[in-house]
Amino acid sequence: MLEQLILEMFDKQMIKFGEFTLKSGKTSYIYADIRTAISYPPIFRTLCQLLATKLDSLKYNHICGVPYSALAFASAIAYDQQIPMLLKRKEAKGYGTKKILEGIYNPNDNCVIIEDVVTTGMSITETTTVLEDERIIVSDIVCFLERNQGGRENLASRGYTLHAITTLIDVIEILFGNQRISAAERQLALASIN
Repeated sequence: MLEQLILEMFDKQMIKFGEFTLKSGKTSYIYADIRTAISYPPIFRTLCQLLATKLDSLKYNHICGVPYSALAFASAIAYDQQIPMLLKRKEAKGYGTKKILEGIYNPNDNCVIIEDVVTTGMSITETTTVLEDERIIVSDIVCFLERNQGGRENLASRGYTLHAITTLIDVIEILFGNQRISAAERQLALASIN
């Protein structure tokens, strides 16, 4: 299932090769544009199903998607699995309740963070900070793709456990093994991770 999904994502140009600058400021020869899955319902559904399987062994009262890329995934999973969701805004509303965190919760509730891609974990900590300021416990992060660039270690140093469906190295090897990329592209992609 995962290998076929990776190949379909590559064929839909959701996984691209070239020169890219990541949010972290690092440059990379490979880019995973997972958020475009919303335009491909079968791929989107499969991604949500895979992410949901990671929730089975975790303790939580809520899930929360990292804005904006993971909001669609968290929303679909919450709806399908009947899980209460919290929504962390990029910025507090300037009107009404002026909240930065939407949803119904209590202190000491547990929340699992949903993310599409983890590079350094920086965008995740922006979300965990808001949740923890509300005395919500965050222990686990579920993502589709870990880029093998320190995100898991950075999150672990803050007390969070990352549960990834796959890693960037595995994606590169799947694409190479299925003749979607050349040996030269494989080397450039692997080199840009290190």
